[in-house]
Amino acid sequence: MTDALFVVSEEGYWGEECVEPLETLSAAGVEITVATPSGNPPKIDERSIDPEEVGEETAEHIQEVHETDERLNDPIPTAQADAEGYDVVVFPGGHGTEWDVNQDHDARRLLRDAVEGDDGKALVVCHAVGILAFTRDSHGAFLVNGRDVTGFPNEWEEGIVDENDLMPSGRKLPYWVEDEVEAAGGNWDAELEQDTSVTVDGDLLTARGPESSSAAAQTLLEELGL
Repeated sequence: MTDALFVVSEEGYWGEECVEPLETLSAAGVEITVATPSGNPPKIDERSIDPEEVGEETAEHIQEVHETDERLNDPIPTAQADAEGYDVVVFPGGHGTEWDVNQDHDARRLLRDAVEGDDGKALVVCHAVGILAFTRDSHGAFLVNGRDVTGFPNEWEEGIVDENDLMPSGRKLPYWVEDEVEAAGGNWDAELEQDTSVTVDGDLLTARGPESSSAAAQTLLEELGL
């Protein structure tokens, strides 16, 4: 049995970036556990279930899964999770990750242990890629230093926040993912000329954004040999 741990934001995860890998891995027979920083059910980014943003069919499906999936509604705290118990740790994106998952030392521990371990892997999507700017390896160096990665690009962020880095909700974006990951030594390429962007560097897989969710899930299955 292949086991996966999903580390999901309580501040606002992007629906498709969680649900697409969740359903794809489930269909392949992967046993999935969900964790959040506090152990409370994750919160969904309302824009990711807005029909005008993602389409009516996608919005309805994502909202249904968010409300009814037992795994999403009964998570464990990240403090109780051990990466050694899973074949892969998945970090769905969404702006909300910048306030909780990316800043959670247990989430960073899970990422480090998954990537450095003998058998584990990690898939990090969109804004969750920002966690790489704060995660250090067992020697104290940034885990992302020298690694090839993709993620949510500055060019897209410019179309969301205003000149004061305020989001449509009025909340200030604390940092820009691309800038922070590059500062930590990551080799950043969001492949903006491509429809999707998924990068594999050893046991670390990264994906650019919602439209790359399906490709990321399929790539992960290939990496797991499923």
